[in-house]
Amino acid sequence: MKDQTTPTNNKTNYTIPILIIAGLFFVFGFVTWINGALIPFMKTINELTSAQSFLVASASYISFVVMALPASYILNKIGYRKGMSLGLLVMAVGALVFIPAAEARTYWVFLSGIFIQGIGMTLLQTAANPYITILGPIESGAKRIAIMGIANKVAGALGSLIFGTILLSGIDGIKEKLLQVSTSEKAILLDEMANSVVLPYIIMAVVLAVLGLLILKAPLPHVEAEPIQPPKEGETSKTSIFQFPHLWLGVLTLFMYVGAEVVAGDTIIAYGISLGFPAADARFFTTFTLMAMVATYALGVFLIPKYISQAKALRISAILGIIFTFCIVFTTGFTSILFVAALGIANALVWPAVWPLTLKGLGKFTKTASALLIMAISGGAIIPPLYGLFVDNNKVNLIAKGLSEVAATAQAATSGYWILLPCYIIILYYAIAGHKLGLKKD
Repeated sequence: MKDQTTPTNNKTNYTIPILIIAGLFFVFGFVTWINGALIPFMKTINELTSAQSFLVASASYISFVVMALPASYILNKIGYRKGMSLGLLVMAVGALVFIPAAEARTYWVFLSGIFIQGIGMTLLQTAANPYITILGPIESGAKRIAIMGIANKVAGALGSLIFGTILLSGIDGIKEKLLQVSTSEKAILLDEMANSVVLPYIIMAVVLAVLGLLILKAPLPHVEAEPIQPPKEGETSKTSIFQFPHLWLGVLTLFMYVGAEVVAGDTIIAYGISLGFPAADARFFTTFTLMAMVATYALGVFLIPKYISQAKALRISAILGIIFTFCIVFTTGFTSILFVAALGIANALVWPAVWPLTLKGLGKFTKTASALLIMAISGGAIIPPLYGLFVDNNKVNLIAKGLSEVAATAQAATSGYWILLPCYIIILYYAIAGHKLGLKKD
């Protein structure tokens, strides 16, 4: 019985459980990345401003902040396996909400569906991330999470491609028609377009519900984090989550990382356009970042922990992030774009390394700590808008100094990437010293 509950038993074969959890990472990677196709789709069918259309992303990110701690409470009550199952079933409910949303073509109902799916993903991630981290030796946790990252990003590419084809095919022609037809004809066109989400989301709901039920029967061993060792004579036992400084620094590090990752992935197309590249070419630039991440994930699977430790991988990632940030700002044209894409190399192993380093030594506090780390995903909702604000302010100042709008737009977009520097500096500090704070040496 002991070998089923002790994650550090190296003789236990965890191949099947790892593949099952990789399937779950594939699922929420697929669902997360389709937001890129949903944003322009929602903008058209609901006749939104650009700012309103980005509430699609906000609705998803807000769920991580709202639900992370409740998810921790739920997991403490029902465990990892049932938590994963519940997360999938909640995501299925969110997918079904798209049906009445499409029928009514009402934006807030669509956002409700996205938010509900986000709640399910929060529950799923709060369960799956610590589970895969402690499913085996903690020293190789980053290796396992790197495998999850490959599944996540490959699914994201497929989701973006599939839903982009389903939802955005012919959207330019429809936009032109909308400018020419009467009000009643316009309503009919938009209703028809809105109904195109019904079948894909019914299929999604069915798949999620089936997976949610199957996960209850899946061969997933029961695992728990190693208990905190009894205090030695003269020492006091830790009784609060606030007694782990390395945890709180880990949360800050993950907050900064997610912000940097979203900036690298979501701004590169707009950056290319600002430098004068046609949109037909710039739309492929995100793929460069994605492929860089997948390749580095694969490298991490091979290298960690046999050749490099998780902390060393994190140090290398942070240093590369700092170097690439300088390269972005001090180069021009396609070269600068390639360095933005290269941030995928710097970012890939941060998430896999931060999780095991942060959860180390937390014992019974692991589920609560996992919820805090999930809340750190909100960095993706805060840092990218700061990048945009930085760009807008710089553009106004540069135009006031006499630059043309084209030149000011390009220069402001480039200088906006300075916002990444503090992100990678904090990641580097955590890699060098922050992850050791409060932990006693063996």
